[in-house]
Amino acid sequence: MSLTQIVGKVFVPRQHALERYQQEGEALQRAVLNHLIQSAKDTEYGRNHAFAAVKGYDDFISQVPVNTYEELKGDIDRMRQGETDILWPGRVKWYAKSSGTTNDKSKFIPVSNEGLQKIHYAGGRDSVAIYLRNNPQSRMFDGKGLILGGSHAPNYNLKDSLVGDLSAILIENINPLVNLVRVPKKQTALLSDFEVKRERIAKEAMNKNVTNISGVPSWMLSVLTCMMEMTGKKHLEEVWPNIEVFFHGGVAFTPYRKQYEQLITSPRMHYMETYNASEGFFGIQDDPADKSMLLMLDYGVFYEFIPMDGGDPVPLWGVETGKNYAMVISTSCGLWRYEIGDTVQFTSTNPYKFIISGRTKHFINAFGEELIVDNAEQGLAYACEQTGAEVLEYTAAPVFMDANAKCRHQWLIEFSKRPQDMQQFADLLDKRLQEINSDYEAKRYKDITLQHLEIIEARPNLFNDWLKMRGKLGGQHKVPRLSNSRDSIDQLLKLNA
Repeated sequence: MSLTQIVGKVFVPRQHALERYQQEGEALQRAVLNHLIQSAKDTEYGRNHAFAAVKGYDDFISQVPVNTYEELKGDIDRMRQGETDILWPGRVKWYAKSSGTTNDKSKFIPVSNEGLQKIHYAGGRDSVAIYLRNNPQSRMFDGKGLILGGSHAPNYNLKDSLVGDLSAILIENINPLVNLVRVPKKQTALLSDFEVKRERIAKEAMNKNVTNISGVPSWMLSVLTCMMEMTGKKHLEEVWPNIEVFFHGGVAFTPYRKQYEQLITSPRMHYMETYNASEGFFGIQDDPADKSMLLMLDYGVFYEFIPMDGGDPVPLWGVETGKNYAMVISTSCGLWRYEIGDTVQFTSTNPYKFIISGRTKHFINAFGEELIVDNAEQGLAYACEQTGAEVLEYTAAPVFMDANAKCRHQWLIEFSKRPQDMQQFADLLDKRLQEINSDYEAKRYKDITLQHLEIIEARPNLFNDWLKMRGKLGGQHKVPRLSNSRDSIDQLLKLNA
């Protein structure tokens, strides 16, 4: 019996427990809300919002407003200074540094002990449980896992308090037993200089029996490419013959899939998407044939959803399939009715399954076209499929009016394999966007409101250079895909000149 078969028995009870998601979604979520309210009723936030009087969801929404980071920032900063019982009971020692808001370069998301265990680590364990259920012949525990992490730093010089990438906080607090089955060593994993770290990870991992990898697709690809250059090999299974699964999240996998499939040609390779963010762990792809993810219902997260076409927030049991919603969460880390900034669409309500459709701020709606990230991913995938091209990174923004009074979308794309005919690629992308987005199609009608999109080819490593220039290379940092503002694309175009 292999080590994986032995360890796999530990996950069987949880595999059975997940079957409750099929019929008991509402009951599970109501239980989570009750636990959160009871746990936090004696905190300052709980007292200020009369948690003791909350008997259910209707009371909760009447007592607690929907919040953005700005509304909670003052309380979070007091917690970072060491104050206790503010948004969550006791002292919260860890803070996940996330991309900033309009007013700040960074957000600092509290990560309580309970949130660490019952949200973030629970998501990691369930990812493995679901993978083993779907792949009973797996041997992932017979080798090691390569887990990419960011870096952390002291928080206001308080003892034992850290601020940094969520992945670094997870590695810092991980069960010591897990270190027996993972690479690289902690000292390497937590290096702040990504370029130095990438080389060290490659050197440490290339002679190990790595069976599984976990991380953000863009940064993992950078590490793997570095290792292939060091070893002189063409395919990853030449270095790691037993590689079998990539647990990925953080950015959409669509632009990277073809590159991974060229790098890893083993028919035994699996890809499993997860939805894990600084604010929590929310979804896991439970069916390899279905790109949508299972919403995780019994962690320390209570969900609400704001219809993007207008209306009040609804609880999980009020959602409809096919609609675009902004996600709102209340968590055991002290985030209360917090707008996370992501948008989702449900594909099923029995069980509750969804896709990430974009960001509330990462879309283009300059002319009423309502183009979201999911549209962009589908359009690019289609154009790549038809032309054989491969997209590495991209961003897009509107040109509101050029010298000829013309309005259009401008796409800046870095190709790992450029199309032979760039105009054909642009035509296919534009065509597909019209097919899947009726608002975009209406605005493109006869070029009256919106002219044909424009593609500008980015030089190699443009996006990495831009992230590096801004101190955001590696870790949780991402390229904004779509924006109504030209701030990012103009910086990139200047660097591309």
